[in-house]
Amino acid sequence: MKSSGASDRSAMGAGLFVIVTALLQIATPGLPSLGIGEQIGAQSDRAQTLVTPAGWAFSIWGALYTGSLVFAVYQMLPSQRHNRLLHRLRRPAASAFLGNAAWAAYVQTNGLSFGSSAIIAFTLVNLLIILRRLSDWPARFTPGERWCAMLPLSALAAWLSAATIVNVAASLRFHGVEAGESAPVIAAAVIVFGGLIASGALLRTAGNPPYGLVFLWALAAIFAAGGQEASPVALAVGVAAVLVFGALVLGLRRGGAVHWLDAP
Repeated sequence: MKSSGASDRSAMGAGLFVIVTALLQIATPGLPSLGIGEQIGAQSDRAQTLVTPAGWAFSIWGALYTGSLVFAVYQMLPSQRHNRLLHRLRRPAASAFLGNAAWAAYVQTNGLSFGSSAIIAFTLVNLLIILRRLSDWPARFTPGERWCAMLPLSALAAWLSAATIVNVAASLRFHGVEAGESAPVIAAAVIVFGGLIASGALLRTAGNPPYGLVFLWALAAIFAAGGQEASPVALAVGVAAVLVFGALVLGLRRGGAVHWLDAP
């Protein structure tokens, strides 16, 4: 009984930390309204590169924040307190939410310097841990696990995968590292490299659908911005999209459809 009580308190504490960090990542971008720092959009405009997505792409944060809250509430339900999958996801999820909050606070006060790249890399590492744990989970997901945990956390991992690449490019420009006339070719190489990373992640995770679709969303937004300014960027987006879509389909055909979608 004593061991069970300690386990309950531990699960409760971890669950509360997920709730707090999920709310914190939503609240932190509002610091400029309190007179602290400058809005993220304004900071981003100063360090824009050919791999920066079009502005409309960032509307996805509404869905990502909502998904984070859904996960945070779901994992706190009494019926899920001892869910073994959620137990493995709580700590990296809370760390990722905390990383998002720290990144927003840092960028609003310091700009997109190398510090912001370090923070977003930390966040991505935690989300990749989540992807690994989801893909390695031996049992079928329950409907609640699929819609309230797998879907929102996989989507967040995909967006942060793309955002990390964009952030590094912006940090280089922030610190005055300019590529000059070679910028379109270098940007194209960065995009293809990102596509290779994403396709590798999809193959490793048997075609995680939310991850693949959100990464394609990011590529479409890069095409709508830098792809309209430089033909190498547009071509690179096409190559990366083919790589990602191909890895998504191949992963699902190798058994991912059963694991992720519970399809026959």
